[in-house]
Amino acid sequence: MGDTRPIGVFDSGLGGLTVAKEIFRLMPWERIIYLGDTARVPYGGKSEETIRRFGLQDARTLLDLNVKMLIVACNTVSSVAIDYLERHIKDVPVIGVVLPGARAAATRSAEKRIGVIGTAATVRSGAYAKAINSIDPSIKVYGKPCPLFVPLVEEGMIDNDITRLAVQHYLYEMVDLGIDTLILGCTHYPILMEVIQSTVGNRIQLVDSALWTAKEAQHIMKATGTEYPAAQSHSKSMEQQERQAAVKRAAGQFSADNSEGVAASRFLVSDVTPNFESVAETLLGAGLPSIEKVSVEELEEKEV
Repeated sequence: MGDTRPIGVFDSGLGGLTVAKEIFRLMPWERIIYLGDTARVPYGGKSEETIRRFGLQDARTLLDLNVKMLIVACNTVSSVAIDYLERHIKDVPVIGVVLPGARAAATRSAEKRIGVIGTAATVRSGAYAKAINSIDPSIKVYGKPCPLFVPLVEEGMIDNDITRLAVQHYLYEMVDLGIDTLILGCTHYPILMEVIQSTVGNRIQLVDSALWTAKEAQHIMKATGTEYPAAQSHSKSMEQQERQAAVKRAAGQFSADNSEGVAASRFLVSDVTPNFESVAETLLGAGLPSIEKVSVEELEEKEV
């Protein structure tokens, strides 16, 4: 048993590389094919119809590359189009980033007051609130768009005075609302985790939707027997590696370079921007072994 096919992961840009990083941390043998639609990023300002269309194009592009699972590592698509994708894709499991993060937050919030930060489109959709309230209707959910966080990450401004001021500007209101759990509802935001945690204080738990999405993928593959064969034949050593990786991650030492799957993975983008490599390395924690270009015209062909 086992499945050597890669996991398909897509995002409107490069933020989903934080999901890829967690996959490599939890499942070092797994391969992925990553698609970043960098020519049309961001999706957050688009209409719901356009977001659905772009998401389906991205998904079908990866399906044509024979992936065993689709991870929608884009909070915008996960928020407004995950049901649409699930209706159109039946051959492989489809996982978004919203529900795994919502489940993790709901089980951790003792005071039933959860904050969600993300793009304007993600917060406006109310997707996290709907998912959380489907688990526990008594939980109060407060959303806050943080539009400056993505450009700060992509400029490499991870921990400086400007970043700290921006985090304070957006999050002091959340602290005043009495939340005890905060969902990082954008795949760029885990890069700012240390600054965010120091701003809101240790009383508030941070939930990284990228991490919990990777855990969901791992759970599904174990349940369906579709893990990479090396993982199945080395389950004890894998558990030990996961524990060691968790310790390294907590200490800020984990790098995707430690993963065997990185070198065998493929990374596709629809445009190579000037700061592409530095942003990708910041988000993945490793340099990309190779980059492949897919044109917008090729993506649009998948709409048929």
